[in-house]
Amino acid sequence: MKDHAFFLTMSVRDYECDMQGIVNNSVYQNYLEHARHEYLQEVGMDFRALARDGVNLVVVRAELDYRFPLRGGDRFTVGLSIARESRLRFAFYQDIFREPDKKLILNAKITGTALNRRGRPEIPRQLAVLLEHPAEAPSEQ
Repeated sequence: MKDHAFFLTMSVRDYECDMQGIVNNSVYQNYLEHARHEYLQEVGMDFRALARDGVNLVVVRAELDYRFPLRGGDRFTVGLSIARESRLRFAFYQDIFREPDKKLILNAKITGTALNRRGRPEIPRQLAVLLEHPAEAPSEQ
């Protein structure tokens, strides 16, 4: 597995599978989003509090490369790292690995920005600090 700042292990629920018995392609985005929210909480950023304060973190682009399917009951780990992409954009690099064999299931690059109260892109200070020092974030396994 790559060097990620954060890991979150989950299990596939049967209702997330399609008629072929594999996880529906759209469900992977839910897994990735949940891992991003858990990561932000782990590093002390309250996603809901930011929204209450008028700062909204938004996805502007999602790139997903599906490598191998997950099936009902599979356990998997989402690995995540974050990097600044430009003055107003950041990216989460995320991989999903099946457990326990660590088979690569999916690679993703989720590009985001933050919108201030006026709806204009603006990276809040606490996110800017995180982007400067992402390796110092705690990790969970």
